Amino acid sequence: MSPTRSAAGSVADTLVAGLRAQGVDRVFCVAGESYLPILDRLYDTAEIEVVTCRHEASAAFAAVADAKLTGHAGVCLVSRAPGATNAAIAAHSAAEDATPLVLIVGDVSTDERGRDSFQEIDCGQLFGGFTKGVWQLAHPPAAAEFLGRAFRVAESGTPGPVVLTVPEDVLYQRDPGPMSLTPVLAASATVRSADLAAVASTVRRARRPLLVAGGLLGSAKARATLRETSERLLLPILTSNKHQDLFDNRHPHYAGHLHNNTQAGQRALFERADVVLAVGTRLDATTTLGHRFPSGSVPDQALIHVYPDPARLGARHRPAIALAADPGTFLGSLAQTDPPTDPARVDWIDELHAFEVEKGRWQQHQADDGVPFGAVITALDDVTGGDIVVTVDSGTFTSWLYRYLRLTGNARMLGVTSSAMGFGVPAAVAAAMRLRRPVVAVVGDGGFLMTGSELATAVAHDLPLIVLIANNASYGTIRLHQERTYPGRVIATDLRNPDFARLAEAYGCLGLSIAEEADVAPVLRRAMGHGGPVVVDVRTSLQWITAYRRLALTQPLVAATSPRSL
Repeated sequence: MSPTRSAAGSVADTLVAGLRAQGVDRVFCVAGESYLPILDRLYDTAEIEVVTCRHEASAAFAAVADAKLTGHAGVCLVSRAPGATNAAIAAHSAAEDATPLVLIVGDVSTDERGRDSFQEIDCGQLFGGFTKGVWQLAHPPAAAEFLGRAFRVAESGTPGPVVLTVPEDVLYQRDPGPMSLTPVLAASATVRSADLAAVASTVRRARRPLLVAGGLLGSAKARATLRETSERLLLPILTSNKHQDLFDNRHPHYAGHLHNNTQAGQRALFERADVVLAVGTRLDATTTLGHRFPSGSVPDQALIHVYPDPARLGARHRPAIALAADPGTFLGSLAQTDPPTDPARVDWIDELHAFEVEKGRWQQHQADDGVPFGAVITALDDVTGGDIVVTVDSGTFTSWLYRYLRLTGNARMLGVTSSAMGFGVPAAVAAAMRLRRPVVAVVGDGGFLMTGSELATAVAHDLPLIVLIANNASYGTIRLHQERTYPGRVIATDLRNPDFARLAEAYGCLGLSIAEEADVAPVLRRAMGHGGPVVVDVRTSLQWITAYRRLALTQPLVAATSPRSL
């Protein structure tokens, strides 16, 4: 390692200039000595904001959330083995979520490779099983080429994570190579007229069609096109897992959200569809309700699958029509075709939406062990009118959001299909920085204590962030399975938590608590009006474990802290 500052013309300079050329305006990191030259060059690069996080998992989760909002690869910088392994959970989530991520890892020096060096790790072995590429930049003239390829691969086809490792000594070396960067190539912008005609004819003839909207329709333009297509062609919209925000939930064409708590009655409705038009989704296991929708490997329902990566088409479900095309462009073309004339289409749309509306009506849930979390989500819906940015961690509490939060067309919901705990708070930090509007992070007590230290980041940037903690003193999802499979043998799922409101105050946040349903509305209004970081500790019922199930507890709850009143 060189003790001198990195100079202009070094590999570090090329990489930072390359980030700027790719349009990167923000990177997330935990500082590490193995990539100090990159940080030094970023010091002189006002166009790129460097966000210091408190854990590499949080930094990488924040980069994933940023990518979801921009549609371009999020960027995370970490140091060798400890940093890389900490960031691996978010890289895996990016892979499962088809989210573009460029993870740059400062590596040990080239002369230390293979010598059992301090913090040495083989990133190819660590990341190779689930990323789109892991490359080591060992040849200085290839710096621009490698960085350009990382972005191109991360953002093309099925988006996903790419890892670029850079040995510490290489960062200081001069780069005599060209600065040109290969641009990211977009998916095919056109759809063959014959293919479009076949899709349009199938959709027009359908009596009970369903359009399943996937995450690649996340841009503002694609969302607008989705709505236009739905209204012109009389297509009910069903959103894929963790993408409830793609279509206005209050629109009469909204048919629901496919997730791991989609109930049998609603599934039965979806199974009556005669045509399923899946656009911008890989049709993952949760979206397809465990590979049961559309029906079987050769669907009884005609499946039309539109996705930019041809390798994903027909992977599990055999489509009647498969198109490798840009989803938004395809919908724009489809919207220009002739609309249907069968009046039964309207009845079908009304039936689907009526079920969704009725499902979302709040009814009191009696509980003697805390506040049913649905009361909080219903109040959040009332206070915001569904015009909200919300990040969702993982746990049984998510079922309450999917059931009772009715998102408008301007709302955003960010979650990860991997159901990795710890996403919620760092994702909210990234969203509040990107959107500069209030963001609500909904997390469980378990997930919060994994990455809740990013409250320090929120305070440092004075972000309008509200963290709602569903505090039932349990790893609820696992407790649910435990009670069902091993009744009366509860182990490792009880939690003894701190007073989250007081903990929030120690970070410099406003700390509030909800102990009774009467507290819910006033506390939420105070939190939403605060303008800075807020934590709301909700002592929520463990008995009401989900929005659809009451748990018969087989042994007493663990003692928990008693939240203070307002």
